[in-house]
Amino acid sequence: MKLIEALNILKPLAPDGEREVEVGLACGFTPAHLELFLAAHLRRNEPNRRAVIRSGLFGDCLGNVERLVQAPLEAAAVIVEWSDLDLRLGLRHLGGWGIDTLADILETAAGRATQLADAIGRAATTVPLALCLPTLPLPPAAFTPPHSSSALDLGLRELASSFAARVAQVPGVRVVNDQRLGELSPLGDRLDVRTELSTGFPYRLAHASAVAELLAKLIWSPSPMKGVITDLDDTLWQGIVGDVGVDAIAWDLDHHAQVHGLYQQMLASLAETGVLIAVASKNDCRVVDEAFRREDLLLKKERVFPVEVGWGAKSEAVCRILRAWNIGAESVVFIDDSPMELAEVAAAHPGLLCLPFVRNDESAIYALLVRLRELFGKHRVSGEDALRLESLRHSVELFGAQDGQAPPPERFLEQAGAEIVIDGTKNPPNPRALELINKTNQFNLNGRRFAEGEWLAHLRTPGAFLLLVSYKDKFGVLGTIAALTGRIALGEVVVNQWVMSCRAFSRRIEYRCLETLFEVTAADRVEFEYQATPKNRPLRDFLTGILGEPPTSRLRLSSDQFWAQCPPLYHHVQGADSWLIREPA
Repeated sequence: MKLIEALNILKPLAPDGEREVEVGLACGFTPAHLELFLAAHLRRNEPNRRAVIRSGLFGDCLGNVERLVQAPLEAAAVIVEWSDLDLRLGLRHLGGWGIDTLADILETAAGRATQLADAIGRAATTVPLALCLPTLPLPPAAFTPPHSSSALDLGLRELASSFAARVAQVPGVRVVNDQRLGELSPLGDRLDVRTELSTGFPYRLAHASAVAELLAKLIWSPSPMKGVITDLDDTLWQGIVGDVGVDAIAWDLDHHAQVHGLYQQMLASLAETGVLIAVASKNDCRVVDEAFRREDLLLKKERVFPVEVGWGAKSEAVCRILRAWNIGAESVVFIDDSPMELAEVAAAHPGLLCLPFVRNDESAIYALLVRLRELFGKHRVSGEDALRLESLRHSVELFGAQDGQAPPPERFLEQAGAEIVIDGTKNPPNPRALELINKTNQFNLNGRRFAEGEWLAHLRTPGAFLLLVSYKDKFGVLGTIAALTGRIALGEVVVNQWVMSCRAFSRRIEYRCLETLFEVTAADRVEFEYQATPKNRPLRDFLTGILGEPPTSRLRLSSDQFWAQCPPLYHHVQGADSWLIREPA
């Protein structure tokens, strides 16, 4: 990003609904243009939020980190450069580079790193942190020539690596990937000696933008996409299986088809993190079934659902897959080696991201693998991620692929052996709650998304409550599939957000949520901050059924209205009697 681009991004007047939020910036140098770039990258990531950057004191990186706990911040960025570990590693201080000082520099840096790690851990309990470790080249302090690594150089880099490994384990801390930063900003293009000496700002503009871009992605990162639909022939494997036969398709070095194996490996890895993988292929079903029985296939068939194989248009196969998954096209990637198939699917599903598998271009395929990790990467993998595919498969088997919530037979619900656990613990917060709120589209009260810092601040608000619902029955475990949050003030109960995974439809869990809310609060009436969105028809239909009319914003539901419409509920429930007040001892 150029400086003029950053200014243009920040120039427009605040649109309706834009919120101003404070983001801390803790470093030891003069932030100068870095503040501008950080604000611009944050706004580009989240156009409805305007970040006001709050920086600290020059030359006091440790103190600036320690003071983060004192400010009402939504998030904070921390940048540690070599001079923050020891002033002699910077250019603005003349502490000496003598042979007898090198060991002391390393010892001092180790002590300061420990202090910084402790301060970061304390700050992360109150505000989410994005951390960038030393990016600038080390000065020529050691006596060895530049082409030879010195003991000081190796010791400092080992220190930085162990420091990163330690703080990365702290909840609420995310660390900038050094390899990715190197791709955006080569080491030799980072330091600006003139501005470092004259103003205390050590970065060239391009480097400042690169650092700000990665910090902004860690602070306000987009929700990962949910599913990949892949072609088979000359994509998942090399060769057209219907022509060459099952034994002749390949994905290894010996057959010059290693990139197909790498692609399979990536899809299998994504599947382990809860990403849905499906197949859309023009092929013979029996041949494809035989191919998936090959033991050396890296992407096993049990990781793939559904498998749409036939001779019809691929756009129709994609439509059936989306219905089975019950998610929107905008959360899905379609990959094919045929430009014609990509164009046909893109025309039928405008929201779908269609990416080419470029045969005979290994570099392009490797770039595709990196892009997939960028689109689907997660900061954490939950137990629910491992359950997603099987629970979805069972739901389709039991209820069929549905756009809404067709009611199952009463006897089926009664005999399902459903168990619900309701958990109201707010501190420490369960990361699954924020994940559900920011990923769920259909059963979603208003479409509101929370940044991590905003979410933590909401939970700390006096009177705030959180309800997390886990579900299982004799057909399988769904895990944590619903979240409801709001506040109680002056006897009024207000629900700010309520979401439920589409995997949990048709089980009357939404009724159980409301039942718990009314019973535990003893409220006569509950207010919901409802807002219609292009995607939340399932929730809108549910509320319409209870109210007898389409819901409006800030709707109020009385307990009498709810009980009049509540059907029989067969779940065995645990935890409902204390979820509002549960806090750790």
